[in-house]
Amino acid sequence: MRAFFSYITWPVICGVLLGLLILQLLSNRATPQITLPSFAPAVEQASPAVVNIFTSKTVRERRWPSSPLQKFFRQDRRERVQNSLGSGVIMRSDGYVVSNFHVVSGADEILVLLANGQITEAELVGIDRESDLALLKIPLQNLPVIQHADVKSLRVGDLVLAIGNPYGFGHSVTQGIVSATGRYGLQLMTYENLIQTDAAINPGSSGGALVDSLGRFLGIITANYSTSSGSDGIGLAIPADNVRMVVDDLIQHGYVMRGWLGIEVEQTVDGVLLTDTHPQGPADIAGLRAGDLLTAIDGQPVVDPIQAMNIIAAQEPGSMIEIAIRRGESQTSVVASIGLRSPR
Repeated sequence: MRAFFSYITWPVICGVLLGLLILQLLSNRATPQITLPSFAPAVEQASPAVVNIFTSKTVRERRWPSSPLQKFFRQDRRERVQNSLGSGVIMRSDGYVVSNFHVVSGADEILVLLANGQITEAELVGIDRESDLALLKIPLQNLPVIQHADVKSLRVGDLVLAIGNPYGFGHSVTQGIVSATGRYGLQLMTYENLIQTDAAINPGSSGGALVDSLGRFLGIITANYSTSSGSDGIGLAIPADNVRMVVDDLIQHGYVMRGWLGIEVEQTVDGVLLTDTHPQGPADIAGLRAGDLLTAIDGQPVVDPIQAMNIIAAQEPGSMIEIAIRRGESQTSVVASIGLRSPR
């Protein structure tokens, strides 16, 4: 028996010592760090190109007479300065900043506050009321420019961030998803092709940036469609491709070049009905006439007048476009030369 215990004693002791050594080594190892998901890199990527905009304008108000007799002798008018705020996005390193038209409309003075704290006056270069966009120029160079995403690959359900200047608090970020794309018919502007998101949008966020999870530019925040004054409604943004087209045209031409056919259409139970054509306009010259039912434009099926207008406006003036129609019982198509829509 004694021989048996002496036989197993050393292996047991060695095993215990080895176990204690392993426990010591494990206790000395650094506690593994758990990496939590974060959008901080995306915010750091996009934020330097998002600016705060402050505007002021003088408003004249009629002062009501204090007594009935005074209105026969004088009419008092009082002037006051009205301040408002919004956001903008730097589009070019040489100082071009885009924002919403409604943010700067009627402003006597526009100030831009950069993410680094620098503040400067801005000049209004051009506007496009029909897309609710405005282009500003600030006298600075080598500015940070936001990186553009491929908006065409954007999908419903993709994560997005909204960066703006809500209530004048400065850079603020909210997070959500893409709820829908290609939204139109909201009567917020003439040309609507909007990204819908559930990211919180508050007063002052207009003109800010909607970005993807990598901080790449998806669009300009333009509105919060809500039944209340809070952020509980539908957030809407103008896609980056549309923004870039407007910015380029305003810089090169001073106005936005949009396609025009010279047609009047209305929605019917059968589809989009052509009700009239502009004399000697592109549609008239191509042979379209009242009573034609538009079925497709440029290969895209036409479902309502607003969609048809957006397709036509996106065409380059001078290009040729095929229009499929139903005339009576027959199906046919015509080819028209796109004209230039008069700037408004």
